[in-house]
Parts: sequence; structure tokens; C-alpha cells
Amino acid sequence: MAMARSILLLLLLAAAASASADAPFLVAHKKVSLSRPKPGVERLAVSLDLYNQGSATAYDVSINDDTWPKEAFELVSGEMSKTLERLDPGVTASHAFVLETKVQGRFQGSPAVITYRVPTKAALQEAYSTPILALDVLAERPPEKKFEWAKRLVAKYGSLVSVVGLVGVFIYLVASPSKSSGAKASKKRR
Repeated sequence: MAMARSILLLLLLAAAASASADAPFLVAHKKVSLSRPKPGVERLAVSLDLYNQGSATAYDVSINDDTWPKEAFELVSGEMSKTLERLDPGVTASHAFVLETKVQGRFQGSPAVITYRVPTKAALQEAYSTPILALDVLAERPPEKKFEWAKRLVAKYGSLVSVVGLVGVFIYLVASPSKSSGAKASKKRR
């Protein structure tokens, strides 16, 4: 994750340096999150965020992420490619799809390919998204500990909370008048 952020930062710095030229500069960030809807099946939610950091509009923008092996991954929702008519400067576009796999193993994903047209150039321009880190699909993971954070809080602050609680109860008992002594005082006055 840190590597992907450094690459994105590097690309953004390069975008700032090239912003003086009158051309689009597309930066694409690819993210994948894993989930297990049931045992033996893993879902991959893939999202691509595309930014035009340049000073001109990119036309006929095509996002293509079809590098996922078809023998291992099945498309559940969305499309692996998307076409935009234009992407103006400073505008963000997003694309997402969901894959499902029943094959266990490590998978190294490739960057998505983005092609676009610039009015001043005849050839299509090409850009790549940030790569994703290797995915350990259907790997044995330790079970999630749902109340682990509560245990850590109790271990760290439990004694402090109990002391403050006891002091609070003591102050309440000392400061509040008891009903039995109040009843005796009212009988003595008569």
C-alpha cells in the first residue's frame, strides 16, 4: 500500500511538472479489496480512479483492465473496460467491477491501460495505472477477533477506569444525604 502511494505521489509530482505544457496528463490509481462471501470463494472489488492533472481535455478515453486470467477469475458485476467521451482538466472519473475466484494462490496484477486522444497529436496516447501488490487469494487467514480492540482498551485503561469509578461512587455517597438521617432530623425538630 505504501509503495502504491509513493508511486501515485511520484506521478502527481510529474503531473505538476508537466502541467505547464498544454496537454492532458492522466494519472490512474488502481485499488483492489478482497472479501469472502462464503468459504472457498473470494471476491475482488477492483476500482480505478482516473485524474486529468494536465491543462487540456483528453478525448476518447478508454480504460482497459482485462489482464485478469479468465481461467482463475470470473466477472461478477461491471465491465473490465470503460470508455469516456472526454475528461476535462482537473476532473476525476472512476470505474469499478467485481471479480470472483475459487482458485487459491498468489496473483500479481498488472496495471490497467488507459488510451486517449489529444487534438494536437495524431497518435493515441497511452497511460498506465498504478500496479497492485501481490494478492494472496483464498489464503489461510487467522480468524478475525471481533472484540480485540475492546480487550486492548480494558487492558490499557481498565485500572484507571475502575479507580475513577470508585472515587466517583465515594464522592456520591459522601455528598448525597442519606434518607434515614434526613428522616431522623425531621423527627427531632417536632
